[in-house]
Amino acid sequence: MKGYWLIVGTEISDQEAQAEYGRLWKPIGEKYQARTNATKQPPLLVEARDAGRMILVEFPSLEIAKACYADPAYEEAKRLALKASNRVLVMFEGDLG
Repeated sequence: MKGYWLIVGTEISDQEAQAEYGRLWKPIGEKYQARTNATKQPPLLVEARDAGRMILVEFPSLEIAKACYADPAYEEAKRLALKASNRVLVMFEGDLG
C-alpha cells in the first residue's frame, strides 16, 4: 500500500518562505519518489474552520513517507513551510488509485 501526506493549511502568509520551501522540497521529493497533487481552488469546508488549500503527497509506502519526514534534509524545508502558513500534516496508508 502507498503512503500519503495530507497537508491542509491556511492561505500562505510568507510567500518568500513558501518559495524557498518549494525549492528545497523538489530534490527531497524526488529522492523519496513523492508525487504531489494540489488543489487549484480552495476546498469546500463542511466541518472545518480554516482550510484555504489542500495538498496530497503520495509515496510508494507509508514507511517511505515517514522516512522522508524524518530526513535531516527535510528539517529546513519543514521550518520554512511552518513559517509560510499555518498547516496540519497527516500521514496515512492506503491505495487511492
